[in-house]
Amino acid sequence: MNKLTPKEKRVIIDKGTEAPFSGAYVNNKEKGIYVCRQCENPLYNFKDKFESSCGWPSFNAEIHKAVKKNLDVDGKRTEIACAKCGAHLGHVFEGEYLTEKNIRHCVNSISMKFIPRKNI
Repeated sequence: MNKLTPKEKRVIIDKGTEAPFSGAYVNNKEKGIYVCRQCENPLYNFKDKFESSCGWPSFNAEIHKAVKKNLDVDGKRTEIACAKCGAHLGHVFEGEYLTEKNIRHCVNSISMKFIPRKNI
């Protein structure tokens, strides 16, 4: 497990949220994969990232079995977490019709690391 900064811990462990449009990967269009910041488990492929204008990186699919989904404590949203270590990633939404897959993983940039394709 990677050591987390207090800011990372607030989101990843304490299930906080970073401010919209503040994350490092909101506008990232490079080819590569996104991994969990805490355990480096591969989570998302660049080809599944899309522009949703919500302020956080959005993906319409995760890497197979990389993300677990649970009802959030508010009882309304679905939380997404790393399937390997349980790190809080964000929330998943359905029924918005932003892509053909009709799903949006809204992920905190701080919960991930990006590995460019050339480094894979």
